[in-house]
Amino acid sequence: MNIRLEQPQDYREVENLTREAFWNVYRPGCTEHYVLNQYRDNPNFIPELDFVMEDDGRIIGHVMFSKAELLLDNGTRIPSWTFGPISIHPDYKRKGYGLELLNCSLEKAREMGVGFLCMEGNIDFYSKAGFGLASKLCIHYHTEPKEAEVPYFLAQELIPGWLKKHGVTEATYCPPKGYFVAEENPEAFEAYEATFPKKEKAFQEGQLPQFCQSCGMKMAHIEDFGTNADGSTNFDYCKYCYADGKFLQECTMEGMIEHCAHFIEEMNKLMPKPMTKDEYVEMAKGFFPILKRWRK
Repeated sequence: MNIRLEQPQDYREVENLTREAFWNVYRPGCTEHYVLNQYRDNPNFIPELDFVMEDDGRIIGHVMFSKAELLLDNGTRIPSWTFGPISIHPDYKRKGYGLELLNCSLEKAREMGVGFLCMEGNIDFYSKAGFGLASKLCIHYHTEPKEAEVPYFLAQELIPGWLKKHGVTEATYCPPKGYFVAEENPEAFEAYEATFPKKEKAFQEGQLPQFCQSCGMKMAHIEDFGTNADGSTNFDYCKYCYADGKFLQECTMEGMIEHCAHFIEEMNKLMPKPMTKDEYVEMAKGFFPILKRWRK
């Protein structure tokens, strides 16, 4: 196996590889290939940490790194880093190549002075490369209550003592905005997606939690999803917000927050720490603006 920097002539092949690697893994369909397509021009992109893995000249793996931020309670923003997507072709999965590519890229990142990484992924895999729950380091996920132990939000100090050196005892992770490019530009994403062979989206066990992009409800079963005009499943919205290709209620974001707040007792059954109605409203004011229906 050969690991080298990605070159412009690799771009389409790498994007197709990324699509194949992520399709229906973390969510119905995937957007990671479009993130990659758009992200190479993002100022947070780190071209010196953009690697492909080859087997006899065939690209079978890829990983990229990005700048990110940690937000302290006093408003100070501390430069940090993240990585991903990391992709291994389905034919090569579960053979150790992903871990080999990851460990190699982490060592290169450490040599460049990358001291702390946050990312989202499966701890069963990433713990093999030294990652653990970010909450253990008092680093919070931007869409979850600070008390939550988010099982898919992971972190690692590549340089021991980096957090202490930079005065970070507690912070909230701020992911790069470019990671949400598909949600921010759905029409452009659909046009890009149409340039690839058609694949069927599917909801399946083991995917990351899906949240209604209108009310924030967790959708854990196929019956929770809304429907499109043709009767097919809509994977963005729940059945209470969207059916037959249209929203079931016309309202503002503030109106939706107020509506959802009436169900705080039900929501508290799923929360690590119960909230009052007022506490929920304040939390929702930070969460709802990133949902697809309300994002500006």
